[in-house]
Amino acid sequence: MSASRTEATSLRRGLAVLFALEDVDERDERGLGVTQLATTLGYDKSQVSRTLRVLHEHGLVDRDAGTRAYRLGSRLLAMAGRSSHAALLGAADPLLKRLARELGERTHLSVLHGSEVLTLLSESPRRTVETTGWVGRTVPVHCTSAGRALLFDHGRAELAALLEDADLHPLGPNGPATVDELHRRVVAARERGFALVDEEFEPSLIAAAAPVRDLGGRIVAALNVSAPKFRFADQIEAAGAEIRRTADRLSGQLGWRGEETP
Repeated sequence: MSASRTEATSLRRGLAVLFALEDVDERDERGLGVTQLATTLGYDKSQVSRTLRVLHEHGLVDRDAGTRAYRLGSRLLAMAGRSSHAALLGAADPLLKRLARELGERTHLSVLHGSEVLTLLSESPRRTVETTGWVGRTVPVHCTSAGRALLFDHGRAELAALLEDADLHPLGPNGPATVDELHRRVVAARERGFALVDEEFEPSLIAAAAPVRDLGGRIVAALNVSAPKFRFADQIEAAGAEIRRTADRLSGQLGWRGEETP
């Protein structure tokens, strides 16, 4: 077989693996192992194993260390997000950079991905000590500031449906453990105009976020800042207000004509 045909065959096999894992994600299952994928696709197990190894090296699939099952990778999710949110990303980039400079902390642009929050952009002020921010990383929606902002328009029943299969075990000491508690915090954040979380996602971490809306007023993203509590606690309220103003400005660039924060 020629080199070109071999490469084409490998590419088709890689795509087949990704499509199979996409079907699994749509059913919200836990992923597939090498044997399951080989059986499903009708490929030799060793071929599938080699294909998965390459895909994993490039971040296109993720492997669970415990179950050894594979799912679509965070890099692939970020690539998809960049494609479907091109206008959002283009408008958000300079605003996010300005926020990082003015607040002196890492800032993020995130979207809702099922019951998780997917980071599309992350900007750093290049400080020595700062919170981790990874493009393509997903975090739980219920205990993060971006997640709280993305849920502003969700009622109690919608929250329950969204989190029906999610684990609400608190990750930080102050995280909500029930849908009712989460709903109360969403309502309070909505009334304030921006979300604040204090050690909900992890100890000693605080954050603020506000929603971004599109032309029709639908929440399509959230802007947030996160920082160590020891360094940012006395600034978090003011930062939340600035995040809200910036989110309103970004929403206006996307066509939303709601009232901007003065």
